[in-house]
Amino acid sequence: GRAWMAIREDEIAAKAMGLNTRNLKLLAFGMGASFGGVSGAMFAAFQGFVSPESFSLMESVMIVAMVVLGGIGHLPGVILGAVLLSALPEVLRYVAGPLQSMTDGRLDSAILRQLLIALAMISIMLIRPRGLWPSPEHGKTEPSDNRRPSMPPTAQQNPPGIDFPADAEPGNTENRQFSVNP
Repeated sequence: GRAWMAIREDEIAAKAMGLNTRNLKLLAFGMGASFGGVSGAMFAAFQGFVSPESFSLMESVMIVAMVVLGGIGHLPGVILGAVLLSALPEVLRYVAGPLQSMTDGRLDSAILRQLLIALAMISIMLIRPRGLWPSPEHGKTEPSDNRRPSMPPTAQQNPPGIDFPADAEPGNTENRQFSVNP
């Protein structure tokens, strides 16, 4: 688990620490395939008959939407996305009637469901690109508010020829906090 997290965060650093990233990636792929095979066998046992029509495009879109809506890489977020999108048809029972009457019956409930899923995906991607409940950032700390004010850099920190960002515009002298380097 820790090795996979290290590879996810920084593969080059994981290699530098001596982890065999190739074998660990193959192990992850094999475990995922094993879980997929077992779940497929269980699905076939419960259904009694499996055909390509059992798996429509809408089912795949719903699974991807659940993962993206909740938050990729964070299991509680994916569960939240699954609960929200599973509850969507129940909400549509109360919303579909007035919307169908507004459109004179041209808006079917299946089309309305696809439309609302698409709107949810677009709004989540615009507002919260990492999902409703994203995975926590490991190893990254937020800057503290009690840091001391920045001091002008010394000559060693700012060698000649490197200007300040305010000096990027030629002739802009009113926004300069410090003098220009010699």
